[in-house]
Amino acid sequence: MAKIHLLSTDLRNKIAAGEVVERPASVVKELVENSLDANATEITIVIEKGGHQLIQVSDNGGGISPDDMNLAVQRYTTNKIETIDDLFNINSLGFRGEALASIASVSEMEMASCINGDGGFAVSILDGEAGELIPAEPVQGTRIEVRNLFYNTPARKKFLKSQRVEFRQIVAMARRYGLAYPEVAFKLYHDDKEILNIQSESLKERINNLLDPTYSDHLLEVNTVKGDFAISGYVGSLNLVRSRPGEQYIFLNRRFIKHRLLNNAVYSAYQSLLKRGEYPFYVLNLVQPADQVDVNVHPMKIEVRFKDEWRLYHVLKSAVADALRSILDTIPDFSKMETQFPEFGNSLQQATLSLSAVDTPIQQGLQRAKTYMDRLSEKKSEGEEVSTGNIWQIHDKYIVSQINSGLVIIDQHVAHERVLFEDALNAFEKAPLGAQTLLFPETLEFSADEFSVLLDILPNLNKLGFRMQEFGKNTVMVEAIPSEMVWGNEKTIIRDIMDSYLENKKKYSSWQEGLAASYSCHAAVKAGDPLTIQEMQALVNRLFATNHPYYCPHGRPIIVQLSIEELDKRFERI
Repeated sequence: MAKIHLLSTDLRNKIAAGEVVERPASVVKELVENSLDANATEITIVIEKGGHQLIQVSDNGGGISPDDMNLAVQRYTTNKIETIDDLFNINSLGFRGEALASIASVSEMEMASCINGDGGFAVSILDGEAGELIPAEPVQGTRIEVRNLFYNTPARKKFLKSQRVEFRQIVAMARRYGLAYPEVAFKLYHDDKEILNIQSESLKERINNLLDPTYSDHLLEVNTVKGDFAISGYVGSLNLVRSRPGEQYIFLNRRFIKHRLLNNAVYSAYQSLLKRGEYPFYVLNLVQPADQVDVNVHPMKIEVRFKDEWRLYHVLKSAVADALRSILDTIPDFSKMETQFPEFGNSLQQATLSLSAVDTPIQQGLQRAKTYMDRLSEKKSEGEEVSTGNIWQIHDKYIVSQINSGLVIIDQHVAHERVLFEDALNAFEKAPLGAQTLLFPETLEFSADEFSVLLDILPNLNKLGFRMQEFGKNTVMVEAIPSEMVWGNEKTIIRDIMDSYLENKKKYSSWQEGLAASYSCHAAVKAGDPLTIQEMQALVNRLFATNHPYYCPHGRPIIVQLSIEELDKRFERI
């Protein structure tokens, strides 16, 4: 008896749909791409319940003829390509002929369209089957409504995230196309609230209106043409560096792509400007002949292959480096200096700027210092009390005090981080932390997806000492901040807390720990902050009152012990 059988058309369609339609944002992507391919100059997106209930995309593009409306929702139907040669010379966003059919197979769809104002038509599609055409309002362009996504695939529906999470994904998707097509006007509504309303503008204006109006002062233009490569857009100065990836946009012929080698090219251009765990801002559009790239790699069309990716790597790196020249030129080149630094100079931080493959005296000294400090960091102070009577600060970074067997060195930032972390956990479970009221309440505006994250954590931020409330579209009013936080940079700190929270929440056993770790990291005193003797004494006392005084919430050591014996060895006494 034969064991191999042909799958039903319905099952094949639902399997294929799974490759194209992963979540509501996938639907938005495919419908917006169709609108852009139809040369739309205005696109409106309407969302209800995070896309669970309704996704509607309407445009003023070329429209669909009545004769094509039923055909458009069938699999492998398209007007983008005709021959095999076209597949290797794609100049449109869509080309597979799968998107509408996939969406229609897992939703309740309605499509209305009009060409040249000559009467509109609409059709309803259920389970991939189109009904009869009916007259519709003669509005130029196309409107597609998708309701009850995954209603007939409950196993997939249950894997959808919360409405707010799915909506953030939609906002992120809309932002990509808004940046790729600044000449196109976009509107986005969610549950009858206007989220975005941006008109045709330049890319720089689009960045300001779509992301943050303060970005304009920190953008460096990229504009390079080499052979058949053209690269344009903007990179951010160091003021736009974030602790979490998310604002790195590379477009190929205005198609958003993910490509590790090209991202590395940008990071390499920043050279020593970035520290580990820092991510620059950039919006870059690469233009290359369509026959030099393969976009038919994955159904989502985000992955691409280049015929000469290493050449593109070097062109991109050079283009970004040229834009950053004004910053890079300010970095001293220690290798060209005649003065020889001692092996353990006054500042290891300065010396690390010139680390290279050359075996210089500086590098040798730095390596020995690193090895030595790594060995010391493995030690713990056991059974000894730190003398806060003899206490001082080194380079506004470390607190040093005497113990019976030698010295202890405390990293002031991670020490305060540990204190604030445990205070925050206590605030979530018991009493909220103290707050300092701002003399003048401050209004802070965020991007749509940032605001969505902020609303998620707002009640818990208020437990940490923030007093904030909604104040209009994507805006909060800050009336107070935690008593231990320095005022004057509230928006940056709140945004950093959100970034760290999103980055760290999977690393901790609970959301409380993730949020507490994010808050403590950004509210703690920093390396470079001078402390009085009283402040150092108070910090040390609070540190040793915590449950875990030796390691910060991220696992970094707080205390390093240097014994008398080790000092004697260093000075060749023994």
